[in-house]
Amino acid sequence: MAKKGIIVPQITYDEFKHFVELKGSIHEKYIRFNEYQKSHEKQDRKSFLWDKNLIFFPRKINGKFCFLHRIKPDIQIVVEIEKLEDLTIDFWIQYFSNFDKFIVLSPKYEHEVSYIGGGCPPIETDDGWLIIYHGVHDTVKGYVYSACAALLDLENPQIEIARLPYPLFKPELEYELKGEVNNVCFPTGTVLIDDTLYIYYGAADEQIAVVSVSLAELLMELNLNTINNDK
Repeated sequence: MAKKGIIVPQITYDEFKHFVELKGSIHEKYIRFNEYQKSHEKQDRKSFLWDKNLIFFPRKINGKFCFLHRIKPDIQIVVEIEKLEDLTIDFWIQYFSNFDKFIVLSPKYEHEVSYIGGGCPPIETDDGWLIIYHGVHDTVKGYVYSACAALLDLENPQIEIARLPYPLFKPELEYELKGEVNNVCFPTGTVLIDDTLYIYYGAADEQIAVVSVSLAELLMELNLNTINNDK
């Protein structure tokens, strides 16, 4: 397979802001997080829009590629891509001109109030796509990164079905609380064996750890916290 290179949008924040604001205002947090990038631009070099945590769904949906990505503070989704070569500058201009339609998850609860981002590749279940992502809360001790869980619709993953109102797990142990970056549990990969879901995560940006959970019990808990049941 040939290397495709950078597939996230190679545009500046000012260009992103211009296209998004063609159909309305932009959330102030987008300005806050990307102004930091602008302030570190070199005189002879512009910084592109800060886009991270790109994660493909493990199979095509309705015959098309689909992936999550993150422009702070939300998680966005790209759907219905025939081939990666379609991710042209014209594609991104159209995408950002309808940006609100592609924000799939936004910070909602206290443990993720600052910003959220992708984590593990989506897991296909009968109840929907299980998304293990990371949520960040700015505290007096600095940012705290926790693992979070949500469900997206199988055939239309732009639709959020359910979300845990609390962290799936959070920094509590010594090697999670202190390291290269303190207070970090950053989920990155999973292995499913029978009903046991093993979640591998970065601990304080210094070590790799793993936790496990019953997939059936996790889905049951998520189904108690569907959007319809949200209070």
